Amino acid sequence: MIVAHTRAELATARAELVRPVGLVPTMGALHIGHAALLAVARADCMSVVATIFVNPLQFGAGEDLDRYPRSLAADLAMCDRAGVDVVWVPSIGDVYPGGTPQVTVSPGPLADELEGAVRPGHFVGVLTVVAKLFGLVRPDAAYLGEKDYQQQVLVRQMSADLELGVDVVTVPTVRDPDGLAVSSRNIYLSPTDREQALGLSRSLRAGQQAASAGPDAVLAAAKAVLGPALDVDYLTLRAPDLGAVADHGPARLLGAVRVGKTRLIDNVEVIL
Repeated sequence: MIVAHTRAELATARAELVRPVGLVPTMGALHIGHAALLAVARADCMSVVATIFVNPLQFGAGEDLDRYPRSLAADLAMCDRAGVDVVWVPSIGDVYPGGTPQVTVSPGPLADELEGAVRPGHFVGVLTVVAKLFGLVRPDAAYLGEKDYQQQVLVRQMSADLELGVDVVTVPTVRDPDGLAVSSRNIYLSPTDREQALGLSRSLRAGQQAASAGPDAVLAAAKAVLGPALDVDYLTLRAPDLGAVADHGPARLLGAVRVGKTRLIDNVEVIL
């Protein structure tokens, strides 16, 4: 496995890769959810590139950029075990050599809803860095987790609308045995916080189980399960593309909550 730090090192390593090339973009603090992404990429592609970069452009004022977990040695060990060919671990200056970019990617109106309503400008930062990674790595496919559902919808739309030629593959959410979606931010949860956080996944499962009764019943069942300790940013039922939900067919139930100082998101498919 090659560990590249500079753009030049990445370009040299990339030139030796055999296509198709799969890209797994991460912010580090890798966990079993990332391992699932790496495994699918490894099964699909001749070559796999992982990136580890905590992108400052997607963090707003007062968010957890400085305390975002970082565990580079463990991350590289996981990538090695997963058979990754190249890991790019750039500095901020390597990704943004001119400082904050003057040209960014406009994610469209969906970026102002759900996560975007709570985190203004977040998806401008996400899509801008992903577009840069697509340009630098030149992958054939990119592997994203379903837990960040809105993110993968927007990245897929960007790739299609801008003709980037990258197939965006979504990998199902990985959960701990108690049902909590695996997240790098779970390390912030105290034992009490973690028990309270389970209210989100339980709520989403309750909504799933009420699907045969229609959209209103899904939301009512989900809301009834959310515990009082959870500060809810949103709980909503949408179409798979995050447009307005139909009365029948596939839908997506999404929620975001705060437990203590930790913010968690999750979602499940619902068949109405």
